[in-house]
Amino acid sequence: MALAVRKFDAVIVGAGGSGLRAALELSNAGLKVAVLSKVFPTRSHTVAAQGGVGAALGNMGEDSWHWHMYDTIKGSDWLGDQDAIEFMCRMAPEVVIELEHFGMPFDRNDDGTIYQRPFGGHSQNFGERPVQRSCCAADRTGHAMLHTLYQRNVLARTQFFVEWMALDLVRGADGTVLGVTALEMETGETVLFQGKATLFATGGAGRIFSSSTNAFINTGDGLGMAARAGIPLQDLEFWQFHPTGVAGAGVLITEGVRGEGGILLNRNGERFMERYAPTMKDLASRDVVSRAMATEIKEGRGAGEHADHILLKLDHLGPEVIDKRLPGIREIALKFANVDCARDPIPVVPTAHYQMGGIPTNYRGEVVVPAGGSSASVVPGLYAAGECGCASIHGANRLGTNSLTDLLVMGKSAGMSMAEYIRAQGGAHPALPAGAGDEALARLARLDGQKGGEDVSAIRDEIQRTMQAHCGVFRFPDLLVQGVAKIRALGDRLARTEIKDKSKVFNTARVEALELENLYEVARATMVSAEARKETRGAHDREDFHARDDASWLKHTLWYREGDRLAYKPVNLKPLTVDSIEPKARVY
Repeated sequence: MALAVRKFDAVIVGAGGSGLRAALELSNAGLKVAVLSKVFPTRSHTVAAQGGVGAALGNMGEDSWHWHMYDTIKGSDWLGDQDAIEFMCRMAPEVVIELEHFGMPFDRNDDGTIYQRPFGGHSQNFGERPVQRSCCAADRTGHAMLHTLYQRNVLARTQFFVEWMALDLVRGADGTVLGVTALEMETGETVLFQGKATLFATGGAGRIFSSSTNAFINTGDGLGMAARAGIPLQDLEFWQFHPTGVAGAGVLITEGVRGEGGILLNRNGERFMERYAPTMKDLASRDVVSRAMATEIKEGRGAGEHADHILLKLDHLGPEVIDKRLPGIREIALKFANVDCARDPIPVVPTAHYQMGGIPTNYRGEVVVPAGGSSASVVPGLYAAGECGCASIHGANRLGTNSLTDLLVMGKSAGMSMAEYIRAQGGAHPALPAGAGDEALARLARLDGQKGGEDVSAIRDEIQRTMQAHCGVFRFPDLLVQGVAKIRALGDRLARTEIKDKSKVFNTARVEALELENLYEVARATMVSAEARKETRGAHDREDFHARDDASWLKHTLWYREGDRLAYKPVNLKPLTVDSIEPKARVY
């Protein structure tokens, strides 16, 4: 069956921060842009970002992009690529001021400049003392950013396809990416969106874990599509566990709480971070704080009836500061923990939050794959940005606020690269190969024709429980080996998933079954990559290898779906214009 084809200059999958920023760049360049999204754009997961955008504006004291770069490289535990990190940190002030001019309602200082708060791992003068670098809109920064970018895209006449799910990449005989197949949820119709350039901005896949700050839509769709198309996934053993998810609910409590002066206490009322990070204390980087909290709980100093959480105290800030700077947090604490944080501490635990790995790209947003030896080749027509992309800005651990900075910088960079590529392609779209879209149709037909198969939700729950138990904050060699076997076994069951509802119109069962296929690819890549990395680095903490091993493991992991094959490539330690920041012990 031939699919209906819709033609655009650029096709963007995902309408979060990076997708909207790239779309704006392309639409303003006079190109015809389609943005596909499973949800209305302002409901994309960027809306959940609370604390701010990291940029060395220097509004609250001396700051420099070079210091920001140092902090990001140190935060990455030297797994970040220094060219991409320099690019982001140098561009950060420009994209923040640009966003301000788009109408972003940042908090202000008395002199009218953007207010900046301190954040974990950010420092002055190469690690000497904390710095105020996070540009914020109270504790709803992502929410404000999405609305600002969406409104600018409406002005620029970007075309949105809301409640559409992308299914698979379409590639030409020479490997060039020609677009995607996508399912319209409202009608059940499958359409081929052909573009001269295609961007994946599909966000993270935190739903591979049972306890996560991520929305239910975060199922790694871009990563699943890339993996099925033979593109490797990079560094997926590195998952950040945010120190402060509401205990029992997983809902995010921003690091901005600690930036404004909140402190972590154990059951004895002790401010324990002073023992683990004497200089930065509660504002050490996230992996350091998460491990410290997990250690306190493991050693019996957790709070509550079951000694299973830590207390986040902010009542000493006073109701005025809380209501001005952290109004959403007060609301979340009341709703999800039944606590008024102006009077009592919030119960928190480390919770799966952010994937540092993703689809391998360079700082131009172009997807790159190994081409033999140490060289890499660009996949023509394919780009990735935001959490689903991996230019390796974050390496083994992301600093707070660098996520929104990454969205803006890499979204804009990918948009500029795509515009350049589209202009070089000239007029007409290339011819589609025979059978374009057949893979997606076959997957849909298999689902609709399956009889007596496996339950989608049961397999999803099993994946999430396995990941949580076998690949969490601390990783044990025997559990990782068992986890790889369990995840591989689930692949056989996944091939037999069945949906009872075969209807076309708004069939959420079909969408969840398709999402599960993407989720599984990410879970498998994560478990296999984690089992293979025999060291502790950043967020990847091995019980049997307590130290970072630069001699053997200062390299990026590449996981290929075919046969769970692993390959490795060197970390780029050479920045664009300044001296390399050489690896050293990482202390806060």
